This record gives sequence, structure tokens and C-alpha cells, in this order.
Amino acid sequence: MTENNLDIKAFLDKDEQKDLLRLLTAGSVDDGKSTLIGRLLFDSKKLYEDQLDALERDSKRLGNAGENIDYALLLDGLKAEREQGITIDVAYRYFSTNNRKFIIADTPGHEQYTRNMITGGSTANLAIILVDARMGVITQTRRHTFLVSLLGIKHVVLAVNKMDLVDFSEDRFNEIVAEYRKFVEPLNIPDVQCIPLSALQGDNVVEKSERTPWYKGLSLLDFLETVHIDNDNNLKDFRFPVQYVLRPNLDFRGFCGKVSSGIVRKGDSVMALPSGKTSRIKSIVTYDGELDYAFPPQSITLTLEDEIDVSRGEMLVHPDNLPIEDRNFEAMLVWMDEEPMDISKSYFIKQTTNTCRSRIDNIKYKVDVNTMEHSKVEFLSLNEIARVVVTTAKTIFFDSYQKNKSCGAFILIDPITNNTSAVGMIIDRVEKDSLTSHDITPTINLSQLGISPEHFESIEKVIKELDRLGVAINLVK
Repeated sequence: MTENNLDIKAFLDKDEQKDLLRLLTAGSVDDGKSTLIGRLLFDSKKLYEDQLDALERDSKRLGNAGENIDYALLLDGLKAEREQGITIDVAYRYFSTNNRKFIIADTPGHEQYTRNMITGGSTANLAIILVDARMGVITQTRRHTFLVSLLGIKHVVLAVNKMDLVDFSEDRFNEIVAEYRKFVEPLNIPDVQCIPLSALQGDNVVEKSERTPWYKGLSLLDFLETVHIDNDNNLKDFRFPVQYVLRPNLDFRGFCGKVSSGIVRKGDSVMALPSGKTSRIKSIVTYDGELDYAFPPQSITLTLEDEIDVSRGEMLVHPDNLPIEDRNFEAMLVWMDEEPMDISKSYFIKQTTNTCRSRIDNIKYKVDVNTMEHSKVEFLSLNEIARVVVTTAKTIFFDSYQKNKSCGAFILIDPITNNTSAVGMIIDRVEKDSLTSHDITPTINLSQLGISPEHFESIEKVIKELDRLGVAINLVK
């Protein structure tokens, strides 16, 4: 192998070892989200020459930055976005530095695009919330911070933008930071960093600015490169939702899926839910060979020492660390459908690899995302958020969203249109005596239908198979 080939291989190997940081930007209209990301890409030398040529050309023709290059045009590619100078849809950009890879979601700031922000932030490790130094903390800032806390994002950067328009005033920056920290305190976001910057002129974006000598912290890119996210994954509670049963030949039967949380090792004792049968891990198989242990978010195939029945939608866990098993739970729900909620309708719920019927039994309260006030409503409309009680047709296995994102998140699907009606974050199970709901499982009386007792056993087998597929029915003989 030549020296050049060795260099390329070493570079690719090093690039493969970098960890990935997913982040979103949020803020009010004209706070400079798209400009900030464009500047980040430009100053870190991550743009190709044809992109730079197109950016300079578009800035003269469509830009809103006067004689300067309009970096927002790198992200606002839709015609409507460029006409209005706003972000409408989520724009994703990928770039990498010597230390880390990044996927940035530029999310819209308008309240009418709340669902777009929820979608963009669902996989994010970190959120950059921009405020205009002239305006300070406004209603939209509070709304975006509330949504970020709802999504369980643990790292927040308050980027105080347009500092050049307030003469890089330390007093103004400290005033905004104090107000924001007071607001964010009850939301339990563990890591909040505040950085003064000018996205248009590049101050404190990639390099520390000489115009803010009073600011002793890192530049935005330096912070993004060094923020510690390894502990964000839940490595304590092993959860392995089975996605597929792999049976290529008579000698191999494995269970495929992604490790949602926790660590699994060869030889570990595991329990299959809902059956409760136990076995031990015989091998952990991947495309690149067998592993001694696996952790999130690795996709693996597990083989067991014993032949136990496990199917898609079921879960493997450690016997001494079980998730909650229940048909009722409380959750925060974000309505995503143009069609308003129908409280009498049953929806498909998809949680991990499990799908079954469900109903919204009770709307406890709706949250006004601008004022944080609670109000009683009969149904939800597009972009509205509420705390609800959900009942499912069969038992599901879950953790609270705050404890375990992957097992505490779900979506509701309209059974007629197949649209995603809502996304939800599970809070906890519901105490049985506080349930105001009715049982949604239909009951069939076999005797009333004139079915003779010798056929009961065959019908019960059919009912068990339906239950495995997510259709629950009670039998009365």
C-alpha cells in the first residue's frame, strides 16, 4: 500500500471514530438562526466552491443583508422562505470538524410551525436558542425553551445574537442572561450556556471576538466541539425492542433490533416480555462479526441459549430491571394533524416496535405554549399541546420519557388516513382508581352466538394470535 493510500485510510479511520452531535436552532423570526448556521459553515471552511459562488450570486439578487453576504440563503432554500425572509420547513445541514461530526436542524420559529420544531428536535442532543440582544427574552424564547424541555434535550445554548447592534454591551448581555436563567430554572434543563455573538459579522461564532473582552467563555463552535454528550444515553436500563426474527437456516434463530438503552453482555440473563420467559445471551451478532457487549444506539442480533417464543413488538430486558407494563398511562401530547382530535376515535399507537389500538380517555389540561397557563379543552387542534390519559388495547412496556427517551416516546396514527396524528412523551402510569375511562376492549359472548363448547379451544387460539398482533378481545363462555 502506498503512502498516499495509508494517509487516506488513516484519515477515514479517524473520521469514522468521531462522535456525532445532533443540534437544533430555535428562535423568533429575524433572530438570525439561518444566518448563524450559514456563518458556522462558512467560517469553518465547510462549503464547496460552487456553493460559495451560488451564495454570493443569490445574496446580490435575493439577500436581506445589504452589501454583506446573506448566509441565511444557505438554509432557506424554499421560494416562500426567500420571499419572506423566514424559515418555514426544517432544514438539515451536515458538517464535521477535526473533533466531531454535526447534524444541524434549522427549525422554524413561528407558532404555526410548532410541529416542525418538534420533528426537528426529536433526535437532538443540544438546542441553540437565539435571542435578539435588542429585544431580550420574549414570548417566543419562552415557548421554544418549554418545547426543548418537553423533548428532554439536556444541553441548551442561549445565543444572544446581534450584539453589534447594542455595542457589545456587557450589561445588556448580563441582563438577558439573568432573566433567562430565572425562567429556565423550573424546567430542569441540566446544562445551560450563554454566549454573546454576532452571526452576521462572525463574533464568537468560530473564533473568540476581540470586541467582547469581558466574555471569558468559549466560542460557539468550540463549545459544540467539546460539550459532553456521552452520558445522555441511558446506560442503566437494558431495553431491546425486537424488530425482526432472523431465521436464515435451521441452525440460527436471532432477534434483530436496536439497543434502546442499557448495556447487554454475552452470558447475561434476559427476560422476554410479555411472556416472562428467561434465558441467557448466547451471542451478540453484527455485520462486522460477534461482540462481547452492545450499547445504544447499536443495531444488533441477539441469539439465546434456550428456544423461547419472541416476536416483533416484544422486548428483551434484564430480569432484575423491568419497565412499566400497563395499558394506561399519562403523557404530554403534541397534536400534529390538520384534522382536529376526535376524542371518541381509536388511533393506532406505535411505541418502540409495538403497534396496537389506543384511545385518548381524558384531556387533563392544555398548555398554552406562550404563557404556560393550563386550560380545560374538549379536543386538540394542530400544534396544540396537552397532558392526556391514554388507554391501549393491549399491555405495552414503557419507561417515563425523562428517564428513557426511546421507550417513553410514541406516535398516534389515524387508522383511516394513516397520517401521524400526534407525538407523545410518557410521564407515568395512571393509578387505577383515578381512571375515568371505560375499557376499550370489546367482549364476545360465545354462548350467545350459539357456538358449542367443543369449538371454544380453537377460538381461544385465534384470540391469542389476534392479541399478539395487537387486537385485544375479551371472551365470555
